[in-house]
Amino acid sequence: MSSSALDSFMQLKGIDLNFVDAWGKPTTVLDENVKTLINHMGFDASDDAALTAYYEQEELQHWLSLLAPVSVLQQDREYQLEVHLPIDFVTDPLIYRITTEDGLQIDKTITATDFPLLGCKDISDVEFQLYEVTIEVPLNIGYHQLTLLEKGNEEPLAEMSLIITPDACFTPMAIQEGKKLWGTSVQLYCLKSQSNWGIGDFSDLKQLLIKTAENGGDFIGLNPIHALNPSQPQNASPYSPSSRKWLNILYTDITAVPEFTHCDSLQAELATSEFQQQLSSLRESEWVDYVNVTTVKLKALRSLFDTLINGKKENQTRLDSLHEFVKQKGDSLTQQAAYDALQFKFLAENEHAWGWPSWPESFQSFSSDSTQDWITENKQEILFWSYCQWVTDTQLAEADELARSLGMTLGLYRDLAVGVGKSSSEIWANHDLYCENVSIGAPPDVLGPLGQSWGLPPLSPDQLYKSRYQPFIELLQSNMSHCGALRIDHVMALLRLWWVPEGSTADAGAYIYYNIYDMLNILALESTRNQCLVIGEDLGTVPEGMDVLLKEAGVYSYKVFFFEQAPDGGFISPSHYIQQAMATLSTHDMPTIKGYWHCEDLYLGRTLGLYPDDEVFHRLLADRVESKQQILNSLHGHNSVPDDLYLDANTTGMDKALSFDLQKHLATGSASLLSLQLEDFLEMDQPVNVPGTSDEYRNWQRKLTHNVEAIFADSDILHLMKALTEARSK
Repeated sequence: MSSSALDSFMQLKGIDLNFVDAWGKPTTVLDENVKTLINHMGFDASDDAALTAYYEQEELQHWLSLLAPVSVLQQDREYQLEVHLPIDFVTDPLIYRITTEDGLQIDKTITATDFPLLGCKDISDVEFQLYEVTIEVPLNIGYHQLTLLEKGNEEPLAEMSLIITPDACFTPMAIQEGKKLWGTSVQLYCLKSQSNWGIGDFSDLKQLLIKTAENGGDFIGLNPIHALNPSQPQNASPYSPSSRKWLNILYTDITAVPEFTHCDSLQAELATSEFQQQLSSLRESEWVDYVNVTTVKLKALRSLFDTLINGKKENQTRLDSLHEFVKQKGDSLTQQAAYDALQFKFLAENEHAWGWPSWPESFQSFSSDSTQDWITENKQEILFWSYCQWVTDTQLAEADELARSLGMTLGLYRDLAVGVGKSSSEIWANHDLYCENVSIGAPPDVLGPLGQSWGLPPLSPDQLYKSRYQPFIELLQSNMSHCGALRIDHVMALLRLWWVPEGSTADAGAYIYYNIYDMLNILALESTRNQCLVIGEDLGTVPEGMDVLLKEAGVYSYKVFFFEQAPDGGFISPSHYIQQAMATLSTHDMPTIKGYWHCEDLYLGRTLGLYPDDEVFHRLLADRVESKQQILNSLHGHNSVPDDLYLDANTTGMDKALSFDLQKHLATGSASLLSLQLEDFLEMDQPVNVPGTSDEYRNWQRKLTHNVEAIFADSDILHLMKALTEARSK
């Protein structure tokens, strides 16, 4: 880099020029790319004086802060804390007061000079000294407060959040004792049934849980069920949500909401042939019709809400429960409800008001006076959108309770997306936490030869730290509720994220680092508290050592069969997978088994222009044929297919027998968890998502080919599930 000022700034902001790419090649980010990124972070990369001034100001604040905002430490008998003190205080006995989260107060009187001196700095003719102070105190895991006081003075000198954590995430006892589980994964909206309203819902999920448990399965893995934008239903990606703390209200089964039985107007409408015909059309569609599904469901939710608000006195208990939910969830729920309400308001006034950046400036943040005044003046509308979240949350909780009653070890496992969309409610309510002119993504890799930019602004590492990790904590708490496991999409985000300047191509980014140790420790704390197993999606460009950190933290790896190849091209035997892992054949970002085998994804990618040139396409095609042959060789080597069948990849098509044999082959492996896609039970060939596309393909819309009822009436699928259960038990 051209200057020491720039080098210091990059170190301060966690920007690293060097990384090893997906093919194992050491790579250095171009100077011009880093400078563009820094400019998009709100700084002038060409102004050495300004960069130096910023660095010095941050350093000054660091020394003037007697305690850090937060310290995250694994549970122990004693704890080391860094304390900055003016020289006049270093020989004075000071009180280190710990207030535990349950209100217990523990005072320790300590003199700094009894401990190691780590450094000194002169500030305005005052010498500040840095000590590593050791506090011996028994503390439970949890969120505590540390206050630094002078004797005889109750006015704090400094305060910090003291987070004490276990050393690893939670693993259920059955899995610790060696039990091997299998389950299925599904994009919830894909589910078809005879009763839903054109999109899979939580009642469909309950049926799926019951039938899966009956046939030996232990869990259902879901796509992110985060809140999207009801005002813009065509923006349906679960990985580009409006909020990761709240839910997609379209998953509510309207007929299962208690108000439904008392809602005469909705009952009457439902009984009409026109409405039944509309529902039938929505159900039978091959693709989820988000626009009409949203219209129908929102209208119904309005009727249910009116029934509750204007109903008889017997509704009072339900109404009290709603108000208690609103009170309990606080500002977070108000933010989501207000955002959804305002989005409809501004779209009604201007059809181009696609999100908060296009709203009147005075409404472009939750905390603005205009927004707060509008919320005060429209309490009933805010309550309606809060009601929508309440009934959705209640139905998810019921599904979780059902899974537990069925004796499932995990039951539901949820999926946490890596970020939120730029026009999201989360950014609208928390501008200071995000770098809004940057998108996270991935450098070029196997899945995306051109790299990927996902349009998701990243959380600022330093703002996250200054906020005492509270946004991260709340995110985990929200997503670990009502489930037995949580899959973290792109788990490398705990260590680093690929930041792409807005308007640049994905390969013009750089890695920004986060505090992996703090993040993993907090993850372990919330995992333990919520009794929630954690699976980390560790695909793509994985930095050296990350696998060790995740394993030690009790995070389960994600082993995708099609990616598990040895250096010679052969496929690693599932019996050699690590035990602390979830094994799967494919994912939502990949083709189905049948699609993979017939190269449907490659032909589709060429049609959609995803490859730089035809040479790349033909190379991928040749690699795929070679991979298929290696898969067949591996299946024969493990006696997983008949000796006289499936010998040559050039002449072997994917039929039901081969598909099911491949799934049973994976079931014999050593990974504790096995997840198989319902699409592959049904031999589907079209993907649910094509990475790197938006309007080119109908992502996140494709339904399953069969109803839930029909899936479990298929004798071949029932035999497959029995075989999976037997293979796992051995």
